[in-house]
Amino acid sequence: MVKIDHIELPDFPLLLAPMEDVSDPPFRALCKEQGADVVYTEFVSSEGLIRNAAKSVMKLDIYEKERPVGIQIFGANLDSMLQTIDIVAESKPDIIDINFGCPVKKVVSKGAGAGILKDVCLMEQLTAEMVKRTNIPITVKTRLGWDHDSIRIVEVAERLQDVGCKAIAIHGRTRAQMYKGDADWKPIAQVKNNPRMHIPVFGNGDVTTPERAMEMRDDYGLDGCMIGRATIGNPWFFKQVKHFFNTGEHLAPISLEERVEAARRHLQMSIDWKGETLGGFLKPDVITRIILKVFLTLRSTA
Repeated sequence: MVKIDHIELPDFPLLLAPMEDVSDPPFRALCKEQGADVVYTEFVSSEGLIRNAAKSVMKLDIYEKERPVGIQIFGANLDSMLQTIDIVAESKPDIIDINFGCPVKKVVSKGAGAGILKDVCLMEQLTAEMVKRTNIPITVKTRLGWDHDSIRIVEVAERLQDVGCKAIAIHGRTRAQMYKGDADWKPIAQVKNNPRMHIPVFGNGDVTTPERAMEMRDDYGLDGCMIGRATIGNPWFFKQVKHFFNTGEHLAPISLEERVEAARRHLQMSIDWKGETLGGFLKPDVITRIILKVFLTLRSTA
């Protein structure tokens, strides 16, 4: 059994990563049905929440059938992040996750996401103060470091644990790499093997097949894996991994009929969730994105 604070999970849980424009409530529901043990919202801007921006506020919508569910937030200003904690707590998530890993320029340029990897003391301070602010477990998603020359993830993970972080998910690349090259899981295993570490350590990056998930479990000894882009176009990935773990065999490919039905359900859940706020209709680009989420299988790196 793996525990995030008081939350009990199965051995080697599979977590749906927070993904912008992907991990909304309908998609999370599909992934949960297919075996995801924990799901996370799209990442939410602390500044956007404080301004009461509609897009940011909608990302706080969670439903009982999703639990355990985490809301992920990002920002670099302590006062703003603390205000955000108070706002997020009203949605009653099981977990609040801090994004210290997003490599996108518009986030990094504000010192948030992976930008904060250049200031480990600030990472530590933000985490410590947020832990003090709420009884909801605080977790962190991050990267190996800013660049190859500044990889200090063993030290960083230990420091975050010591100020109250309840679990850490680590992407096996630096910010400088973005999503290029192969994810390096060895430093993540070093975090797990640190005798001072007692919180769960989850791996992230390049978990694109059931075999890769098994490798992360058996060869690297991690507590679980957080899966992102491999689920786009394939919310069944969690079920496929668990079946492979149990039998050593692959499930039959998902049929066209199953994909059509999943797309139909996703569209209906999206209309039920926010269609009314758009006059009963979803914008064409939103509909396209919904279809791609269950039809287009991406072999990428998250």
